[in-house]
Amino acid sequence: MDADELLTTTRLVRRKLDLDRPVEQEVITEGLRVAMQAPIAGNQLDAIRWLVVRDPELKARVAGPVREVGEAAQRQYGHLVAPRSLASAKFLLGNIHRVPALAFACLAGRPDGADRSTRRSGASSSRWRARGLGSTITGYHLFGHEEEVARLLGISEGFTQVALLPVAYTTQKDFQPAARPPVEEITYLDRWGARVS
Repeated sequence: MDADELLTTTRLVRRKLDLDRPVEQEVITEGLRVAMQAPIAGNQLDAIRWLVVRDPELKARVAGPVREVGEAAQRQYGHLVAPRSLASAKFLLGNIHRVPALAFACLAGRPDGADRSTRRSGASSSRWRARGLGSTITGYHLFGHEEEVARLLGISEGFTQVALLPVAYTTQKDFQPAARPPVEEITYLDRWGARVS
């Protein structure tokens, strides 16, 4: 798989996660090794830490706060999301405790006033795709339950959770590029509104 195919066929995977197939720790470690080569990682080399949770009891306990905030968000904002995407998100919330591994991306320190979505920029699912794994950036618990999850998992007080990545093999092997508008229709040259020819 070349880089263009990898990048154009990587999807946020929720309903197509294989919840029954274990993921070997070596495969997760190799994915994280690749993650540390991401451009943002170079800026944060001393600050990045990963916590991989495989223990079923801990995953079930983490699932509670994730589900609580996620379901509330879906009730409030679900009408703004495409029905297919909303159904996929609901599936993951209902089954997050069954995902073979939960990878938490953490950074040393506490960003002042930063929107949590900007803290997730270094966590992506493409590093898993080349290994037959799927994931999606998740972080519902970061809104109101980050400290609770940190205590549950023993995350040091000086670290901020950036994202939660549920990691599993996928039940589907072939992913296709998604339908997107032609880039020529949404790109301007030199001045807003001047189309690229």
